[in-house]
Amino acid sequence: MTKQSSDICGIRQATTRFSLIYWSGVFIFLGLLWGLAGTGPIESGTGKLLLYASCPLVTTGISALLFRVYERSIAAHSSENSLPLLIGASFVLSLLAAPVWAIFGHVVDSVYRWPQPSVLDWKEFGYDTAHGASLFFAWSCLLITLVFGFELSDRARRLATVREEALTAQMRALRYQVNPHFLFNTLNSITGLIEEGSAMHAKHMVLSLSTFLRTTLSLDPMHDVPLADELSLQEEYLAIERERFSDRLDFSIDMAEDVRGARVPSLILQPLIENAIKHGVGALRGQVRIVLHAHRDGNRLHLWVENDMPSPDTGGSRPPGMGIGLKNVAERLRTRFGEEGRFSAGPISPGRYRAAIDLPWTPV
Repeated sequence: MTKQSSDICGIRQATTRFSLIYWSGVFIFLGLLWGLAGTGPIESGTGKLLLYASCPLVTTGISALLFRVYERSIAAHSSENSLPLLIGASFVLSLLAAPVWAIFGHVVDSVYRWPQPSVLDWKEFGYDTAHGASLFFAWSCLLITLVFGFELSDRARRLATVREEALTAQMRALRYQVNPHFLFNTLNSITGLIEEGSAMHAKHMVLSLSTFLRTTLSLDPMHDVPLADELSLQEEYLAIERERFSDRLDFSIDMAEDVRGARVPSLILQPLIENAIKHGVGALRGQVRIVLHAHRDGNRLHLWVENDMPSPDTGGSRPPGMGIGLKNVAERLRTRFGEEGRFSAGPISPGRYRAAIDLPWTPV
């Protein structure tokens, strides 16, 4: 069964249920009016019940014809263009069904008057025809509303699906952008070790790189991970960089144990630490202190990475704003959390740089 036929089947089932509710309501409401007008609802109730019991059968035929008009119309045009055609068809079908219903009402009245003769009153017949046409046309308009309600609901579901697929694709693209960028920088580090004659360190770095890539490629970009797992990944990354900067890289973590259970996007910290090493350890000659800090503030999680950097008075070059890695972090946060995810980066004091993440607190 196709998606369209499944939707139409669902509309037909809803139509059947709605038809019973509609005509039951009409019968009860008119019964009360007959009682107020002085007509005994008990005496005339059986005949009226038989008459109005035929209405769901009439509207079933009208509905079937309207569905056929709707199917043919949306096959050739858009659903919006089918609206005038459906309303016109509803009006015509209501006018055609009303006299038949009025004649059936006269037959029912004749049966209940028997053996007394029942003469067709054309004025009364005209009233019954107009009454039936108004009821059938009202039903048809409600049916059209129901059909277009299903149409709008289906469009909303399809649009939500498309948006989710687009968001997933964007998140995957941003997440997978981290690996090539990281790999490029790491290969440059390996080249530097080889040029320095540190072949053994370069070998260990390649092995660590292989382990790190194997781990990160298995992660789903759309699934957040506990901060503790993210830190374990960063320890693997730091093992790569320590092969080159073991004597100058001073890395420490400042956070409470309960914060380690917060959920964060996978590899969200790696570009921050990579940036700190590149513009800190790679730009200074002495020991460089890098601190990863995290704390909870209400329903927010604050993360930042601070590192030493060349200060202006030493003549060193300062980081030129956000590179590819930091821009990737900012875009991932915006895509994943919207306005709830924030990122900032820049010097906080002479010789000190901070890249900060602020995102909603989500426990494991």
